[in-house]
Amino acid sequence: MAIGPIQLLKQASPAQRRTLLAAALGWMLDAFDAMLYALVLAYVMRDLGMSKATSGLLYTLTLLASGIGGVFFGFLADRIGRKRALMLSILTYSICSFASGLSTTVLMLAVFRFILGLGMGGEWNTGATLVAETWPDELRAKAISVVQSSWAIGYALAALVAGIVLRYANWRMVFFVGILPGIVTLWIQNRVPESQMWLEHHKTPTHDIPVEDSFLLIFRAPYRKSTIALLLLNFFGLFAWWGLFTWIPPYLSLPVELGGRGFGIMGTATLLIVLNLFGMFPGYISFGWVADHLGRRKSFMLYTFAAALLVPLYAMARSQAVLLLLGTIVAFFGTGFFSGSGIIGSEIFPTRVRARALGFTYNGARTLSSIAPYVIGRVGQAKGLSWAFYLCGAAFLLASLMATQLPETRGKRLE
Repeated sequence: MAIGPIQLLKQASPAQRRTLLAAALGWMLDAFDAMLYALVLAYVMRDLGMSKATSGLLYTLTLLASGIGGVFFGFLADRIGRKRALMLSILTYSICSFASGLSTTVLMLAVFRFILGLGMGGEWNTGATLVAETWPDELRAKAISVVQSSWAIGYALAALVAGIVLRYANWRMVFFVGILPGIVTLWIQNRVPESQMWLEHHKTPTHDIPVEDSFLLIFRAPYRKSTIALLLLNFFGLFAWWGLFTWIPPYLSLPVELGGRGFGIMGTATLLIVLNLFGMFPGYISFGWVADHLGRRKSFMLYTFAAALLVPLYAMARSQAVLLLLGTIVAFFGTGFFSGSGIIGSEIFPTRVRARALGFTYNGARTLSSIAPYVIGRVGQAKGLSWAFYLCGAAFLLASLMATQLPETRGKRLE
């Protein structure tokens, strides 16, 4: 019987609902802090004298750090538990978001954004692993999609906050707001249970295996092909996503003569809020239901191929109405498929390496894709951002091709 998000929550136990809420809040606030930079980028560029290429390079540093942080926190989550690693990652990105507002030089901002990236990368795999190990097999895909969908809420919230704060203060105050997510860790500490699956496996002799041996398991049969395919799918998808959505805010707000679309602050904020709430959010949340119906692999192929077709059309659009409509559809397909990474990754890899495997295949891909904001910025500087977005469409097409190499894991029980 088909169930919706409300029925999904009703079928869960109180502990499962709290676990879902903790992971969703962590991911939502991760998006909130991460996207504040993109939303104030035009003002930071002006005040600190940064070019488009330098601005993209700073985002590249954040993504590079997120890859490192994802692998590091994955190891940490497999050692000290999913819950404690999740709390530490949230505290890291919250404190560094606040510190970004104190920056007086490009170097200071770069250091704070790099450390923020460590926490940003660590949150995703720890939260996704916690939910995967807590929820029953038949509800796992839908639960992880609900968690992933919270990114869109965080992005929309960031757009709303930035739009309001920038009317009354400067970009530094926007970053100062980023400290607020740290409060969530107090609730997680008191109300969210640790994964029972992790606790049971942590007590077994398998955890006497050296760290390097257990990690290398994901590069051996039968996991090797899946590890590489999922890593590359995430890489191409993340390259396209970060290249596109890092530059959409300045693309919309910059004057037409500078390669933008000339919308004002609140106009840009409104477009981004609609894009997230009516594009990204349903895209993320729908993937779990589609994946349970079509299968994991076909769903990946559908979403990424649709995004590859739509991005070039978005790049050619001029009017606000068309940008709004196409942007919403691009956001639906171009972000929705990310829900699948946590779903299929948790079903491919065993418990003793699950968090670090997800950390490597998703956040390792973030490290590789960290060149995207810089590359798109450089190409945008030379040929215009519209032309640069065509590269993002090509990357989505390559992600679709990589999806054909993944195994089908629908209905698989976790090991």
